Amino acid sequence: MAANRVGRRQGRGGSPNRPQPPARSPGIQRRPARVTVKYNRRELQRRLDTEQWIDGRLEELYRGREGEMPDEVNIDELLELETDEDRAQRLQGILKSCTADTQDFIQELLTQLKGLPKQQVLQQPSSEQPPPMTPQKPHLDPPKPHLDPF
Repeated sequence: MAANRVGRRQGRGGSPNRPQPPARSPGIQRRPARVTVKYNRRELQRRLDTEQWIDGRLEELYRGREGEMPDEVNIDELLELETDEDRAQRLQGILKSCTADTQDFIQELLTQLKGLPKQQVLQQPSSEQPPPMTPQKPHLDPPKPHLDPF
């Protein structure tokens, strides 16, 4: 009967005032504290720094004429081009409305793009088109002979 007194638990051990951890059900697993990132953090930070640098420089080049500023300088589009000359021509086409000297900006950007990996974009299927399905042959078992035991 002494085991039923206040603060005592039979078969548990430990301090009577210490709260016991909640019992885990065997079907629920605890999530890991860290999440694995697919991309290298350093590469992502470098890409972010490059994008912020581009935005800042475009604001300087187009100061007072923000309406003429290009909507976007797509880094991946530039990385897909094979040579720096192709990239420079593409950038000159994007910046054609700029009256300031853009050669320094283009050369600095080409330097920053060196070694920058292209970002892999995961495309989600649109809700309008169902995902393509591979045709599958129906699985048919061959007919079994009917055996009459008598």
